[in-house]
Amino acid sequence: MSGEFKGRIVVISGGSRGIGRGIALAFAREGAQTVLASSSEPNLAAAAKGIAAVGPAPVTIAGDLRKLEACEQVFKLVNERFRRCDVLVNNAGATRAGNFLDLPDEMWLDGFALKLFGAVRLTRLFWPLLKAAEGHVVSIIGGAARTVEPEFLIGGSVNAASSNFAKGLSKLGMRDGVNVNVIHPGQTATERTERLFEQRAAAQGKSVEELRVEAIGKSGTRRMATPEDIAELTLFLCSERARQIQGVAIGVDGGTTPGLY
Repeated sequence: MSGEFKGRIVVISGGSRGIGRGIALAFAREGAQTVLASSSEPNLAAAAKGIAAVGPAPVTIAGDLRKLEACEQVFKLVNERFRRCDVLVNNAGATRAGNFLDLPDEMWLDGFALKLFGAVRLTRLFWPLLKAAEGHVVSIIGGAARTVEPEFLIGGSVNAASSNFAKGLSKLGMRDGVNVNVIHPGQTATERTERLFEQRAAAQGKSVEELRVEAIGKSGTRRMATPEDIAELTLFLCSERARQIQGVAIGVDGGTTPGLY
């Protein structure tokens, strides 16, 4: 896909760290102009420095994507500067793990506000530009949409709702010429995964290392996924070679998802 995305405008929410940063790096190497939206200016600055070393310097914007105003600011920036959007990657999300009885309403509302409503708002705002460009929407959601566990009920619920939204949106995409697909990462080596291990460890009264060993042993995988694994699939789904892939959810989890797809 060398150079396929040169000059394309790629907007990535939660693009300053982890999977989002990995996706931004991959697109930048292919010549894309990336736009990174995140809540942390320091994290955005660090990501921008690394991305600029491999491709076009990214445009960054800091804001709380749980709020409509921040989503509108991202759209305004892109629309005024580029008048175009070829790819929207909905990646922002930070739902908490923990004991169900210890998770108050505020944590549930926070989880849905960022991962689901942030994606809904950004997609709604950018849809006319995506339609004009016959572009792509890829939502990075997570295996908990399919595999439930009692210590991750917020994440599982949000992921399932996000998956349903993306599937329904793909039907509109069929009419408007926009490809809409989902990637469900499994456990991936990022800072967020470490925080989830810490939260689960506290809920279960175990150490982080015990949980890490248990998770890898239970999954049967040889290693945890990396952001680069998710990035490579994202690039393919946004390429012309993937135009007939519409409304699907693909796991990047080493085969750990139980049951039939």
